[in-house]
Amino acid sequence: MSAHILVPPDKSPLPGRVVSSVATTLTILLMLLGSLFFPAAPAQAATLGVGYGNQDLWLGSFSSHGRQAYCMDLDALAPWGNTQHPELKTTLDSLSATELARLNYVLGRWGESNDPNITSAVQLYVWDIADRGNYSARGGDGQFVTRAPGNMQATILSHLTTMRSESAANAVANPSVSMSITMTDQYQGQLKVQANPTSATGTVTLTNANFTNGSTSATLGVGTHEIVGIPPEGAPDYQITASLKAPSLGYGAGVDLFYTPGEQRILGAASFEPLFASAQSAVIPLDFRPVIETVVDAKFVQAGDVFSDKLNVTVTKHSWIKVNGIPVPVLAEGTLYGPFDAQPVEANAPPEGAPVLGTESLTLTHPGNYVSPGTLTAPESGFYTWVWRIDKTKQGANAKYLTDSFTDRFGRVAETSVTPFQPEAVSKANGKLVKPGDRVTDTITVSSTNGAWLKHNGEPIPVVFEGTAYQAPGTLPPVQGAEAPAGAVPIGTVTVTAPGPGEYESPEVELPDAGFVAWVWQVKKASQPEWVRPYIAADWQDEYGINIESHSVRWPLTITSEVREYNVHKNGRAFDRITVSGFPENHPEFTGDGYWGPDEQEIEHTVYGPFQTDAELTDDLDLSDAPVLTRITTPAKNGVYDIGYTNEDRIQPTEAGYYVIVTRFAGDDRVQPFTSSPTDIWERFYVPDDEQPVSVITQATPVAGVGEEFDDTALVQGTKIPDGAYLVFRAYGPHDPDAEPVCEVPFFTSEKIAVTQAGIYRSGKTSVDRAGHVYWVETLYDATGKVIAEGKCGAPGETTVVTETPQEVPPTPEQPELPETPSELATTGGGFPWLIAAGGLVALLAAGVTLWFGRRLALHRERGGDSGEEDTGIEDLMNQ
Repeated sequence: MSAHILVPPDKSPLPGRVVSSVATTLTILLMLLGSLFFPAAPAQAATLGVGYGNQDLWLGSFSSHGRQAYCMDLDALAPWGNTQHPELKTTLDSLSATELARLNYVLGRWGESNDPNITSAVQLYVWDIADRGNYSARGGDGQFVTRAPGNMQATILSHLTTMRSESAANAVANPSVSMSITMTDQYQGQLKVQANPTSATGTVTLTNANFTNGSTSATLGVGTHEIVGIPPEGAPDYQITASLKAPSLGYGAGVDLFYTPGEQRILGAASFEPLFASAQSAVIPLDFRPVIETVVDAKFVQAGDVFSDKLNVTVTKHSWIKVNGIPVPVLAEGTLYGPFDAQPVEANAPPEGAPVLGTESLTLTHPGNYVSPGTLTAPESGFYTWVWRIDKTKQGANAKYLTDSFTDRFGRVAETSVTPFQPEAVSKANGKLVKPGDRVTDTITVSSTNGAWLKHNGEPIPVVFEGTAYQAPGTLPPVQGAEAPAGAVPIGTVTVTAPGPGEYESPEVELPDAGFVAWVWQVKKASQPEWVRPYIAADWQDEYGINIESHSVRWPLTITSEVREYNVHKNGRAFDRITVSGFPENHPEFTGDGYWGPDEQEIEHTVYGPFQTDAELTDDLDLSDAPVLTRITTPAKNGVYDIGYTNEDRIQPTEAGYYVIVTRFAGDDRVQPFTSSPTDIWERFYVPDDEQPVSVITQATPVAGVGEEFDDTALVQGTKIPDGAYLVFRAYGPHDPDAEPVCEVPFFTSEKIAVTQAGIYRSGKTSVDRAGHVYWVETLYDATGKVIAEGKCGAPGETTVVTETPQEVPPTPEQPELPETPSELATTGGGFPWLIAAGGLVALLAAGVTLWFGRRLALHRERGGDSGEEDTGIEDLMNQ
């Protein structure tokens, strides 16, 4: 601890003439030398400083030699002459040390103010101390403050009161400062500062230490201040020192006197030297604490690759100690824990039973970077995390230089490497046998094949599987291989995001064309979210053509047929032409491969009948107990087949009624089953009895554009048409095509059209202004208005589809010439003598005409396409 007390130089005269003579001589010599080497500071007149008034009457400071000074002699002349350089005075007139200390305090604290109210108060204070007799005799504060404006006088007097109070409390004649240092440990300590006065402050500078804000110097006052030791690099011990320098402005018994010969003396704050103090701690012994932080060399390490950890060694206490100039060696040991299926939770220690892949060790000799030896390799997918330790008990004789042992935290993300997992899938097509236009899915079972399926934030990492359905080239099942062949056409790609191992169903893919479709699944890193990609080991793809991953999109058959004559008399012969298309060209040659079944060989044609009315021939007709005339088979391959022409495929009805030929194909693994409808008028023939009941067959314009005219046509049949019968046509809509047909309020109603005989009758033209379905309903009434026959809302052939743009009608396919009928029918027509046949022909003419019209109409409807869309009018039939 050290202290410094400010003591002004002693200015009292030396006793005796000899001393006086010597002083005079020395003074003269110094003046001569000073004139040679140091030019004298020029004297200068003081000027008005900061205050109120003018040269005749002034209250405030004077300005001289760059400072502000204040008059001390009320009766002296103003200092307009050559004011000399200020001189420090520790004795002045009869002023006591206390009075000089108080003058110095006020002049030091407020003397240089730029506020005229403050400088005015300082001047009053100086007069009151330095020339109190005159000041009091002339009225003191109340008198002299009147030199200031009236509205400022109260402020000035308030400042004066403050100055008197604070100078009495804080002014000291003999200021001093001192310091001491105490330590609580090797680094934390306190610096104690003492001063007189207690308000004094100074700049403290530390060596081998900092203040708590990190600086080595600070402006401090009286009190205890925290310090932190900063020992020299590698030192085994150290000391802390502190030095203080405090400004003396305003402290001490003295003032600076500005002398102007023959005129007023002015005073400023004393120019004492600063105060000094110093302190030093005891010698402090040291140790150090090395700390390891690591980051893995590679965040992701493929299975079979080497794990590498990069160590950054720092010292958190002191620095690395050197013994005889050589750094102390420290043994560090690293343990690699894993595999885990997720990032381990950070903890102070590994969980009990945590798997350990292996350990590695390093000798540390300095702070800085190290790399682990790299002796451990990744065996499978997972998270692997390093934990590094420095065990003080394993350091031998060097243990005394370590503060304590060190253990890294377990599960730090920066110290964890990931061995990516390999997601793969096994799939099974949902729907072995499907048809064109079907929407199909595939079920995939996904897993990791190189270890655990990894997790992120506690959840399995989602993986995007991409499945592509390929149309196999040709018509046979695909051949299994590593890649899809060049002729395979991708028809749809879907994705499944698997949030973990398990079974998932893919989105639907529409299969537009017949043939075989094979799924191929793959995992592409580029298709994953960016954050997922590093966790996946590699791209993966399964093989093409795996049988359980394939669909057979069975070929749809198109079998069209037309009986040669609609009217066939009893014991006569019926003939049918059957056109088969849609089979693969190599059908029925495929014999199966163990997974896919062989081709069916035949198509069966069954003639059902007789039925009493054609109304029985509906789609829901139960054919299991329907009467059967005969069954005929043809090969299950594309072609045109004419049946009924030989004894083996004879079709010879023996009873009157309605007959229909229903064609069936059982279906196989390549071709869809097929059954023709009993409602197919192309496949009907009629064996007439004596009379035909009254009936109506109608045909509406199938398609029309918005604004185009369209109509409905009716063919009235029957042997006896009632007198006075009439037809009424009604049209409803347009309606939404997807909604159920509704016929409630017609937008078109025809006139009553008289029906006098079997024949063709038209509704008259109409049109609509928007697209949709228009439903026609015809009604045949007798003369009394009783309904004889009525159509059904939405019946086939009774709907006009109104479109924004009219659709094109597909062309009618070409047909080969019909074969010759058996010769027996050329003369017998069914076994009757020709005269009887002629008589029968005349007897059946009336009924046959109407039936002929019906059959021709049916044929033309079907030739227009399967939907029955045909623009040919019934009247045109008469010209064919």
